Amino acid sequence: MAQARQIAAEVPDEDAALLVAYVAGDLSAARRLAASLTPRAMAQASRALGDPAEAEDVVQEAMLRLWRQAPDWRSGEAKVATWLYRVVANLCTDRLRKRRAVALDDVAEPPDRAPSVAQAMQDRARREALRDALGQLPERQAQAVMLRHIEGLGNPEIAEIMDIGPRAVESLTARGKRALAAILAGRKDELGFEDD
Repeated sequence: MAQARQIAAEVPDEDAALLVAYVAGDLSAARRLAASLTPRAMAQASRALGDPAEAEDVVQEAMLRLWRQAPDWRSGEAKVATWLYRVVANLCTDRLRKRRAVALDDVAEPPDRAPSVAQAMQDRARREALRDALGQLPERQAQAVMLRHIEGLGNPEIAEIMDIGPRAVESLTARGKRALAAILAGRKDELGFEDD
């Protein structure tokens, strides 16, 4: 863990430099930083929540927290993008917890933008099955699996986001994948998967 932080500290963080420039009054730095970070944060929140409008709210709140944090930012302790990933993940987790308390009948179906109704139904069933299966995992396993296999992050970055070691990331990811496979094993035909 200490080695990963040391390596991360040696790599220049352009986002941190832009944040420092923003604090110094450079509004163009804030625009460049937002343009760099917002699309990735939006993709992360959209995948976690499944609702673009709710994802926008989460990203807006995360970016507001970043601007509030800017004057106190300590370069070298964490990368700006990693910090933002963690904030977005936590905000999404909070929203998902609140959502679970809402009756399923109260949740609106997302609009269908797919070219075929059959494909849209199958895609939706797959997403819901994965989301439901992830919801059955322990929270840390689900977060590790999502960051690794949905967000496409590497183990060192996940370790930094989750504040654990890379080996712990590997363990959480492996256990999470095995648990997901076991949860979804009986639904292969229903979800339209022909191979293993």
